Amino acid sequence: MHLIKTPMKRMALLGIAPLLLSIMLGQPVAAASVADEDKIAHATKNLKRMIPGLDDASVSPAPIAGLYEVIVGSDVLYVTQDGRYLIQGNIIDLETRENLTAPRAAQATTEVIEGIGEENMVIYEPKKTKHTVTIFTDIDCGYCRKLHAQMDEYLALGIRIRYLFFPRAGMQSESARKSEAVWCADDRNEAMTLAKNGQKIEMRRCENPVSSHYSLGEQMGIRGTPALVLEDGEKLPGYVPPDRLSRYLTQKSTGQ
Repeated sequence: MHLIKTPMKRMALLGIAPLLLSIMLGQPVAAASVADEDKIAHATKNLKRMIPGLDDASVSPAPIAGLYEVIVGSDVLYVTQDGRYLIQGNIIDLETRENLTAPRAAQATTEVIEGIGEENMVIYEPKKTKHTVTIFTDIDCGYCRKLHAQMDEYLALGIRIRYLFFPRAGMQSESARKSEAVWCADDRNEAMTLAKNGQKIEMRRCENPVSSHYSLGEQMGIRGTPALVLEDGEKLPGYVPPDRLSRYLTQKSTGQ
């Protein structure tokens, strides 16, 4: 899947998409003339070529009449029925005080993360898993190293850690090269630990998911590391100590 990397780029690209959205939200194609169907098909083909990120967009009615929800990756946007106005923000039900957008965004985040596939992650397994946390990590980030140094504590508490690479300095950085070397190592878990301890590892190169992890992090608005994504899609920025994270995850799972 093509990922639109930054909010500004996403909005710029979506800004030329009203025609496609109005096609998706307007009258059924069956009600159009043959000539109209040809025009719609031609326009749709051209727009999807120009905006690949919309190929997988999900469009459905929003909680407000006349608005439609558009999910692109982990982003939740709203568009008017005529496709003219695009709205970015949360819908709040003032009667119930409920944020109606947040759970949809969390669900979208979870689906995007799971879509990566665990075969494309570096995973640390506890003896018995109680919770799974996905972490965008930078090899050279101080707090990422602090978190990793406590890996045994997280595992002892039943917290399964899935790492995604997010070299903050970009894909041309030394951290990105180290990330690739970790992925290409015979033992990725051991190489990750060595690299985070500041020890030298063999700088191998191979086919790897580092760039796609980084692009996904950008698309999700990740700015710093470590960035934790919980099983329900909630994002926690920054380092969280093992015992505090365990308590929070337990409270969420039990509803207390």
